[in-house]
Amino acid sequence: MNNSLPKFDRDLFGSEETFTIIGTGSIGGKASGLAYMKDSLLSDIDRSQFPHFTIEIPTLTVIGTDIFDRFIENNDLLDIVESDMTDERIAHYFQKASFPTDYIGDLRGLIEKVTTPLAVRSSSLLEDALHHPFAGVFATKMIPNNQPDADSRFKKLIEAIKFVYASCYFKEARDYMQTIGKSYRDEKMAVIIQEVVGTKYDHNYYPTISGVGRTYNYYPFGHAEPEDGIVELALGLGKTIVDGGRTWSVTPRYPTQPPPYNSNSDLLRQTQTEFWAVNMGKQAAFDPLKEAEFLIQSDLKQAEYDDTLKHIASTYIGASDKIVIGCGNDGPRVLNFGPILRTDEIPLINIIETIMEVCKKKLSSDVEIEFAVTIDDKKNVRIGFLQVRKMKVSDNDVSADLDKYKSFEILLSSNRIMGNGVIDTIRDIVYIKPEIFSAKSTPQIALEVAQINTNIKKLNEKYLLIGFGRWGSSDHWLGVPVVWSQISNAKIIVEATLPDMNVDLSQGAHFFHNLTSFNIFSFSIHHESTHSIDFDWLNKQQTVTETEFVKHVHLNNPLTVIADNKNKTGVIYHD
Repeated sequence: MNNSLPKFDRDLFGSEETFTIIGTGSIGGKASGLAYMKDSLLSDIDRSQFPHFTIEIPTLTVIGTDIFDRFIENNDLLDIVESDMTDERIAHYFQKASFPTDYIGDLRGLIEKVTTPLAVRSSSLLEDALHHPFAGVFATKMIPNNQPDADSRFKKLIEAIKFVYASCYFKEARDYMQTIGKSYRDEKMAVIIQEVVGTKYDHNYYPTISGVGRTYNYYPFGHAEPEDGIVELALGLGKTIVDGGRTWSVTPRYPTQPPPYNSNSDLLRQTQTEFWAVNMGKQAAFDPLKEAEFLIQSDLKQAEYDDTLKHIASTYIGASDKIVIGCGNDGPRVLNFGPILRTDEIPLINIIETIMEVCKKKLSSDVEIEFAVTIDDKKNVRIGFLQVRKMKVSDNDVSADLDKYKSFEILLSSNRIMGNGVIDTIRDIVYIKPEIFSAKSTPQIALEVAQINTNIKKLNEKYLLIGFGRWGSSDHWLGVPVVWSQISNAKIIVEATLPDMNVDLSQGAHFFHNLTSFNIFSFSIHHESTHSIDFDWLNKQQTVTETEFVKHVHLNNPLTVIADNKNKTGVIYHD
């Protein structure tokens, strides 16, 4: 793929070529996916249907894997990564290492002519492969790139590249590699340097909308079917979505159909109230080892001051308990994207659905895409196409008719599941104790789960994991903020809700994508549904480990787990 890419031109944003390469190595999985779709985005979409839309892959250049190899070899870094160092120490050694001098000129030339924010993104060999996707495991670092002198901008660019390189050897990446039977020695890293889609507002830089679209919806609601797909939308940078934060879910076929909130007050609690942006103002303390070093989180008051809510927000009218489209009334703003979903002024979802279908046809597979959108005062829309990866959707014929199992000893059941098949080898269960669970304790819960996972991993066993809220959310008020390595041996994951932890699973999160790719079964159980978890039975089982918030029990006989992806039903029962 990289042999067909034009060589990098130091006038990156002034050149006619918007997709180039530095070096001669591979461009990695993420960049390959973009290169593969580049021509189709231009040729397979009828632009006359969307006259005020621009669809493009934001200008980028890729640093080939050959430069990564030289960086590692020239600085003897394999000796470092083969030691038992923490992520911070590994990153520190990478920052001290020298970048190959042959390519300093190209990167220096780039930075001298570009003064807008840049995203420095991983594109490893295994990243976004269908069977072993590394979604969100490696780092992306955004830099403001607005320092007045080129020396400072160049220094920050090199620091970001080194940080992305180092993330190839962080603990989460190593554990991930081990899960798929690979060695970290097998991995090589290309790096994408890409324009950040967005607009500058005072000291913030961000897109009006970020989104993740999937052609297959594991948890359809209302009239939707799985094949109708799902789109997750958020204000600001896509970090909100891929980290499992609060988003708005849209079925393209039924764009006006809201997610299943119980009430307007429930909706107000669960919709987005903060957003991420690149910090273009005074920077926080110097910290090249932090992925979000140059990012800032702001609230909706800032967005309203920036005038970015007018196309995406509605207003809650307390006196009538109604939500009114737009920001013309006083009251709390609600990020339900009403102005673009309930009117024909900006048919954003129509074109996103078209892009998803083009990708699905091109890749002959269900797909997940990432995109960012800016909307100017004249309602001209720019869509930056950021990523495409295949989805793994099982179609094996498995039946989980819940009526059939009423007489069985059921541990739990659900009519909102992900996965397909039968598992009858699980003897270990790890669960959060419901009687003492609280959202404020989820960071501690994550640590306790991680330690139990390590113990089970040493025994080479898989287990059932039961918790409340979202597993893998970076916002600990929405669930347990684990990373993949902390639950790597879980084979079935249960997300239950409680009255004060009542959130839906975000399908746009990288964590979610990795669950589907490893065929991890997921059961969602709402506290007000007819489905429940038999905690009384769990508490009677043989305890292996018990911490303040978490309990690990072992069974003499394995559970039977049945997941019916077609009918979205699942059951777990015991002898």
